[in-house]
Amino acid sequence: MSLIETYRRTIKRKKDELNRLRNSKATELGKIPSHKKKITSAKATIGRTKSTATINSKYREIGREEKKLADIDKKVADIDKKIARIEGDVVAAEKKLGREVEREQKKRDDAEKRRLADSEKRMKEFSGMLNRHGEMHEETNRVLGELKNLPEEITVLFMASNPLDAPQLRLDEEARAIQEMIRKSEHRDSVSFDTRWATRALDVIQAINEENPAIIHFSGHGSEDDELVFQDNQGNAKLVSKEAIVQTMMSTSDEIKLVFFNTCFSYGQAQEVVQHVDAAIGMTTTIGDEAARVFAAQFYSAIGFGLSVKKAFEQGKAALMLEGIPEEDTPELYVRDGLDPNELIIVKP
Repeated sequence: MSLIETYRRTIKRKKDELNRLRNSKATELGKIPSHKKKITSAKATIGRTKSTATINSKYREIGREEKKLADIDKKVADIDKKIARIEGDVVAAEKKLGREVEREQKKRDDAEKRRLADSEKRMKEFSGMLNRHGEMHEETNRVLGELKNLPEEITVLFMASNPLDAPQLRLDEEARAIQEMIRKSEHRDSVSFDTRWATRALDVIQAINEENPAIIHFSGHGSEDDELVFQDNQGNAKLVSKEAIVQTMMSTSDEIKLVFFNTCFSYGQAQEVVQHVDAAIGMTTTIGDEAARVFAAQFYSAIGFGLSVKKAFEQGKAALMLEGIPEEDTPELYVRDGLDPNELIIVKP
């Protein structure tokens, strides 16, 4: 079993335990009104009666109920301690998972760099042979011609946010599916897939400045108020407004061609952001984990084959229908005024 899978299972187990503890806490807190009601009733009886026996009986009843309330307070305090400890464990495990995913990505990147370095070395050796073998001149020109026809490399910047206090999503599976489909595409060497995990709001500008991407992909949660959900310093949800996202797109790279909001209720952000980029994809309502993964993976596969944004979008919807996922009407494509999405090709052969 890989470390990534181990960390993922640990996080799930811890979160299941958190749910059980929170349910136990809710159960205990639910008992309080009943005990308080009995105390109030006993006090009311004391105020109405002159019977010493009755008064003493009610005082004993009040004492018993107050002890039960104290016991509940103690149980709730113990549960809160356990919750705090396990939440700390979850944060630590999430950090380990993020580091391991980044480490695996770095290994793949290093392997790709070595492959490119070896390829460059072979090209130099081949060029040297031209000086000694004139008969290879024609073949060399053919090879160089093919290299010129390859599309320029673009970067897809995948930014994921999965706060601790929000429903948990399988964002790592979405990233894995996208990367796998890009790898299978015709122009895979022209598409660089870069990931950012546990994204905080200010990480967005930093990542764009570092990678200068052609496509930005937001993966995680969205709100019905046109907000994206990032993480704060404690790993909990932090809402970022539509206006802040639009300002970020306006103030960063001019190379951004497409912004993909793979989050719930993100159509408003997509509509606004096309004032500053060529195209955007948003969701008209909530979207399920599996639907988000299937749609995005097929979309980037089509992009990697050099198809237009419109064709890639339609293939993503077709993939949902082929898988029997009834959410093909959830994604929506928006383009800048005056542009034809059928002619908008990001990886140009």
